[in-house]
Amino acid sequence: MTITSTVHYQKENQIAYIAMNRPEKRNALSIEMAEELIAALHQAEKDPEVKAVILTGEGKGFSAGGDLQVLHTLNNSAQIMNYMKKALQIIQTMKDLDKYVISAVHGFAAGAGFSIAIAADFIVAKKDASFACSFTNVGIIPDLGLLKGLADKLPAAVAKEWISSGRPVSAQEAYERGIVNRVVEGNLLEEATEFAQFIVQGPPLANQFVKHMVNHASEYNQDTNDLQELAVQTLLLQSEDNKEGIAAFFEKRKPAFKGK
Repeated sequence: MTITSTVHYQKENQIAYIAMNRPEKRNALSIEMAEELIAALHQAEKDPEVKAVILTGEGKGFSAGGDLQVLHTLNNSAQIMNYMKKALQIIQTMKDLDKYVISAVHGFAAGAGFSIAIAADFIVAKKDASFACSFTNVGIIPDLGLLKGLADKLPAAVAKEWISSGRPVSAQEAYERGIVNRVVEGNLLEEATEFAQFIVQGPPLANQFVKHMVNHASEYNQDTNDLQELAVQTLLLQSEDNKEGIAAFFEKRKPAFKGK
């Protein structure tokens, strides 16, 4: 296990477990934690043994969002911009990662904590977890990509209500709206690990392309998408993973993908 002052990192069975570790501050986002979280994500990215990342928070909740005590000390636009750019880099790193990221949410994911949770590829949430766009409570709008993320995933009226009311949204409601992939009652990390098995056992190259192509699908018209699919499929049909998958099919066994 790697432990920094604000982030825990542990690798086990091809999964990197990253935990935000400011429980006394409800895992509120400081510059230090943002930097260490980005570093941990890069560490998982560079490790060939890691096939999936599970991101969670220590203590009673996932994250309360921005650290209001820190924000209150920012006196000018340059300081605010520096803080925001560093926080936004977390979101960009998660989305650019060539590996799937799962947010394991318990307690609350509020404000920027909601932004971080929804930036992952999947969300596994405890039954009693809640999500809140608490930005309007302090007179600002959602940031770190959350406004667009909700607008892309929800009907416009629902997105506006969640954002402007700032009310807590239960894990079950988020599941019914397609924000959460699985609601669990047992041990959160065990359940998230079980959920991650289709990634761990799956083909890393194909999953990498699926992640990025789905994330950017709205940017392309059908013709451009078809050309991209053609190019990627031509590449993957020449991969060792494809050959292994076909061999496993005929031999009636599970494939052992290596990402090659």
